Amino acid sequence: MTPATTLNGRKVALFGLGGSGIATARALAEGGAVVTAWDDNPESVAKAESAGIAVADLRGVDWAGFASFVLSPGVPLTHPKPHWTVDFARGAGVEIIGDIELFSRERAARAPDAPFIAVTGTNGKSTTTALISHILAASGRDTQMGGNIGRAVMTLDPPAPDRFHVVECSSYQIELAPSLNPSAGILLNLTPDHLDRHGTMQRYAEIKERLVAGSDTAIIGVDDAFCVQIADKLERVGKEVVRISKRLPLTDGYFADSTDLMEAVQGQYERIGFLEGIGSLRGSHNAQNALAAVAACLKVGLDLGEIQSGLESFPGLAHRMEQVGRRGRVLFVNDSKATNADAAAPALSSFPRIYWIAGGLAKEGGIDALRSFFPRVAKAYLIGEAAPAFSATLGGAADYEISGTLEAALGHAAADAARDETGEVVVLLSPACASFDQFRNFEIRGDAFREAVLALEGIEPFGGKR
Repeated sequence: MTPATTLNGRKVALFGLGGSGIATARALAEGGAVVTAWDDNPESVAKAESAGIAVADLRGVDWAGFASFVLSPGVPLTHPKPHWTVDFARGAGVEIIGDIELFSRERAARAPDAPFIAVTGTNGKSTTTALISHILAASGRDTQMGGNIGRAVMTLDPPAPDRFHVVECSSYQIELAPSLNPSAGILLNLTPDHLDRHGTMQRYAEIKERLVAGSDTAIIGVDDAFCVQIADKLERVGKEVVRISKRLPLTDGYFADSTDLMEAVQGQYERIGFLEGIGSLRGSHNAQNALAAVAACLKVGLDLGEIQSGLESFPGLAHRMEQVGRRGRVLFVNDSKATNADAAAPALSSFPRIYWIAGGLAKEGGIDALRSFFPRVAKAYLIGEAAPAFSATLGGAADYEISGTLEAALGHAAADAARDETGEVVVLLSPACASFDQFRNFEIRGDAFREAVLALEGIEPFGGKR
């Protein structure tokens, strides 16, 4: 835990008592703050109270006595309208912050030069965060990873001169962290997302920009127009900017040439790493993630040998193009995190011949946006409520069957793939759907797929575990 000592002796209001909220309340109390916490959910309030956290309805307290108001990032700050607690805080002139801000203040107070990498972007930030953390840890560094991935940031060990923190930051968290100042800040990409919470794409981009604007070194993916504008703007005001691209040869920066990772210095190119043969980093989207990781790790003192070794040993994230096992020429991949068509596109673009398990509770637009990948589909196995609609979209563009259940789909796909004599093929769970018609969440769906794959006769698990 990182005690929030910068609010020692001060009265602090806190709203939102989920896992990260309770962790933050404990960190505040451990650091000497006098915390008053609340939540709209009575069960969450009761759970916090049983954990020893002081609770009181924030409608009936004197807000003028609070030095700070810590808001859960899941609670609306501005759109579609401010939460009622935000109105109280603003009315009393109380600052509104989040747990990332508390961590940033602790770093500034304890070890301002401690290596700190923060990662944001619309897509890829979890993989990039996990990859950077893996490279650092594999090199023997004391590494802490958290934020929007895994552990709440205040549960991590405190900042220290030789301790590396790698923190994934959502737009909600950035909005509540005005003094966020990482050693290396990464902005991977920007596409429309969370506009219900931010109002416009422009405002969403401005919030994401804050992370790199406050960093010592801004690492920015320049494959979309919004990020190009941000990179140019920051460079004009004197910020150190490192550009990365998964598809463009840059004059200065890092870019991907197929599976080679290249550095450009004034138009001169040098290969500094490679992804060939690294199954957990297939696809152009993962080339962008790897380039960001290389740039960040170089900035905090690693050498190219340490970085390449970490790339090669990266196991990947569960449910995100996770290599589960292999049987002969057939690879089995769990991409259960792909809960809509856009999220399924990276996996479908990464394999030339696919036995595709898709379906569940369909999102708006179905799989129409994936038509360009249908020639890669040897056969589709459709499950859940979306199966009839998906079959209509596939039409004559790809062979398909309505399997109904995940278990049936896997059995049929594994048998068909085993008979395929065209070379290496993949049985891919990339549903392009929510899971809620058959599974409580995408993790449970992915776990079910993994367990069923590992139960197949003759399977060779990745990592040597069954």
